[in-house]
Amino acid sequence: MNKAGASAMKAVEIRRIGDHFELAPTTRPVPVAGAGEVLIRVHAAGVNGHDVHQVHNGGHPVLPGETDLPGLEVSGTVVDAGPDVTRWKAGDRVCALLRGGGYAEFAVAPEGNCLPIPGALGWAEAAVLSETFFTVWSNVFVDAGLSAGESFLMNGGTSGIGVAAIQIASVLGHRVFATARGAAKVALCARLGASRAIDYETEDFAEVIQTETGGRGVDVILDIVAGDYLEKDIAALAEGGRLVFIGGARGFRTEIDLRQLMRKRLTVGGSLLRPRSNAFKAQVAAELERKIWPHVASGRIEPMLDRTFQLDKAADAIACLEKRRHIGKVALLVGEP
Repeated sequence: MNKAGASAMKAVEIRRIGDHFELAPTTRPVPVAGAGEVLIRVHAAGVNGHDVHQVHNGGHPVLPGETDLPGLEVSGTVVDAGPDVTRWKAGDRVCALLRGGGYAEFAVAPEGNCLPIPGALGWAEAAVLSETFFTVWSNVFVDAGLSAGESFLMNGGTSGIGVAAIQIASVLGHRVFATARGAAKVALCARLGASRAIDYETEDFAEVIQTETGGRGVDVILDIVAGDYLEKDIAALAEGGRLVFIGGARGFRTEIDLRQLMRKRLTVGGSLLRPRSNAFKAQVAAELERKIWPHVASGRIEPMLDRTFQLDKAADAIACLEKRRHIGKVALLVGEP
């Protein structure tokens, strides 16, 4: 028996990957917090696009010592701290970014990848913050360097990433554009802070942005759509603009006219959050806590939790994401507080 008060825990594991994937309840040993890590009693876990990728394609390779259980973000209570942990102690309420293992009653996380739960958020709302907010901050503000006075376009405005990116960029004073499908989703993007939300089924977003900016374009684009959006992204960017891809809902292969990049001096890149170092993630966590967490605590930024599922219904949660039935985020309810 360890400080968690249990030697075994309930979890959900992937037993078969592919189009007919299988997620099934299982029992696993409670993990042990190593040096610089905390053990968290999980109360809720976020469900993300990476989880969909993992059940269909296996996800990223599992490194030695890592768990094969899915789940990249959780909220819960610290029950134990490993050697060298200085900030967190038993009883602390945290939300955390993981490399895996969130679909379980207990999970371990590096100390620097944990944040205090802002304000009076409930467990499920807190569980859907980490992966999304870390992704937005690292790509938009660190890699693409969105700075004061610059404008921003989010392609995929009502996704989990999208609703976070719109709110974060807006609350920091940037002019925000977003694409979405249908009047209701366009209206939501506007409510969250987009100065102009664009219905991509009835409008050409590159043409709209050129009109709205007097032909200048936007400075930074975050795109989870890719595919045939690339040409329009390039047309929508201002000189010296930066484009970051983090998804491919419309495909990962397309053609590009390099003359446009040369003429506008554009930077085009992409990234994955999970493989990045714990030191980098700790830097992002510190910046989020200082610059964004006060806005979440005050209610100016909403977690945008769409719906929850019980842990043993994780397959239904994955299907919800696949079929795009949600707006914002989806969470699993794991354990009682």
